[in-house]
Amino acid sequence: MADLGYVSQKSSTRALMEKYDIRAQKRYGQNFLTDEKILEKIVDAADVKKDDLVLEIGPGTGALTRKLCERAGAVKAVEIDKKLIPVLEDSLGDHDNLEVINSDIMKEDLNSLFKDEEHRFKDRKIVANLPYYITTPVIMKILESHLPVSSVTVMIQKEVADRIKAGPGTKDYGSLSLAVQYHSKPLVVANVPPECFIPRPGVGSVVLKMEIYEDKPVKTENEELMFRLIRGAFNQRRKTLVNAVKNYEGLELDRNEIEKAVIKLGRKANVRGEELSLAEFAKMADFFDNGISLC
Repeated sequence: MADLGYVSQKSSTRALMEKYDIRAQKRYGQNFLTDEKILEKIVDAADVKKDDLVLEIGPGTGALTRKLCERAGAVKAVEIDKKLIPVLEDSLGDHDNLEVINSDIMKEDLNSLFKDEEHRFKDRKIVANLPYYITTPVIMKILESHLPVSSVTVMIQKEVADRIKAGPGTKDYGSLSLAVQYHSKPLVVANVPPECFIPRPGVGSVVLKMEIYEDKPVKTENEELMFRLIRGAFNQRRKTLVNAVKNYEGLELDRNEIEKAVIKLGRKANVRGEELSLAEFAKMADFFDNGISLC
């Protein structure tokens, strides 16, 4: 991982914004990436090739979209801001492998975006400069949709990346860490300073690549139950695991049985959820699998 030097593309981005009377919208969390080296780093990290279908979330003014179109077999770009659609269609009209979709990604059926495309392309990937206010919901939606993609490469705020990569016993460790690490291998590939954007964000950013696992790093008979236990454990992280899980909505568990499960893991009854590994949560889910109500 390396910090990358700043190379200005601001003049071309500002020209587009002026031509189409575009202003970055706070309600959409818009920060347009303008650094040539970072753009190249994202596409390189995603390993985009001519036999790939790429889903881009939040193309903005199209700086990253253009580079994706130059390398990919096809690009589907989902943009919520209808004012940016003419910018993308006009400035990228020379790329016949681009489909621009004016939609809210959180309302889209993501699997439908890949439907009927499986046999046309060797691989499918997601690339995005994510709006920071919906970073976690978008990542979780992608992972929970079980999409037929090999990787997800995203620009996100550094503090979210810290949470994603955190391990047991650390302050950043939580349900997001466990979810991402269950579905993928996360790797920070670049640090991105605020001056690489228009307007400048108030936080540091990173490019994170999540390589989606074909075979999960841990096995569980009940994935849904495992994540209910995880959410319960971190819903009130100051409480012991037993107390947090016992009171979590959707889990009907007897306190004594929870304590037995914790002890069976080789842990003390007063252990907190933040101390357990992904493998331990999987084992705990399997312990309860035959005797829990998931109503």
